Amino acid sequence: MTLEETIKEIKPLDDKMMETARIRWNSIAHPLHSLGKLEDLVTQIVGITGKPTVDISKKALVAMCADNGVVEEGVTQTGQEITALVANGFLEGTTTVCAMCRKCGVDVHPVDVGIAVDTNVRKDLKVAYGTKNMTKGPAMTREEAKKAIEAGIQVACELKDKGYKILATGEMGIGNTTTSSAVASVLLKQPVEVMTGRGAGLSSEGLARKINAIKKAIEINDPDPEDVLDVLSKVGGLDIAGLAGVFLGGAALRIPVVMDGFISCVAALVAKLLCPGAADYMLSSHVSKEPASRLLLEKLEKSPVLHGDMCLGEGTGAIAFFPVLELGVDLYNTMGTFADIHMEQYEELT
Repeated sequence: MTLEETIKEIKPLDDKMMETARIRWNSIAHPLHSLGKLEDLVTQIVGITGKPTVDISKKALVAMCADNGVVEEGVTQTGQEITALVANGFLEGTTTVCAMCRKCGVDVHPVDVGIAVDTNVRKDLKVAYGTKNMTKGPAMTREEAKKAIEAGIQVACELKDKGYKILATGEMGIGNTTTSSAVASVLLKQPVEVMTGRGAGLSSEGLARKINAIKKAIEINDPDPEDVLDVLSKVGGLDIAGLAGVFLGGAALRIPVVMDGFISCVAALVAKLLCPGAADYMLSSHVSKEPASRLLLEKLEKSPVLHGDMCLGEGTGAIAFFPVLELGVDLYNTMGTFADIHMEQYEELT
């Protein structure tokens, strides 16, 4: 599907089914609303799928991989070659998130949407061999940004056809906290210093270089905060665009998509600005240690479940969230009711 076709397919959640889910929760033998966000999340999934029971048994992590030309400015602790190394690690099962996925029963699907070299990761959706250095001009063209979004949409469609019930979002791309901070700074109209963190362990000197690079990129490219594609193409990354497509594709296909940390949240914001209704199909997992994360979640109107000071990326926060979500789903699907134990049901009190 094209971006335009996808947006047209995104419909509101099924309110009637969500009310059915609330009635079900209230009938379950426990104090009303005492499972908090677990009840809200499961009810949201019922509204997403339009089905009275919840099935998230087949889970996938989509890891969008891409390089960023801005690494030329010394904004990272490691070299660009690490992107390709870790991308191959997704296939070999050697990365942190792969170990977590094995434990949680999640299949890993890495996608090369813009790695600077070719790897063993699927590259049929590759848009470019990395972006350009955004401190010297636009990171990519508007057409490339759109093409990367449509790559994410295609991945969501493929996984839907393969029977996956829920998607998690992850990424790999050296320099992508720099591009994410740039996009977030412009879209949230916040100072660069507020939106920029140390990423993968920058020193204070490195952080200063990173902040200055973002400021220079914004000054040179003058992205329009009212035009999300303009911002994404000028100071963003192909991985961010690809993940935005996964969020949009999931919404069009009525599949819940789990947000990860900072970079994933920036992609979610891009998707929401392209189609506000897409946000209803997003599930928040955790709040990243990156300083801009809380502001992004507030803008997205999402409340995270986990507060673990994680900032690894790859989708690790989203995967850590799955066991908690599965507990809520299992309770909703299987727990006995007040009627089953011959106990009077709790009533809503005002």
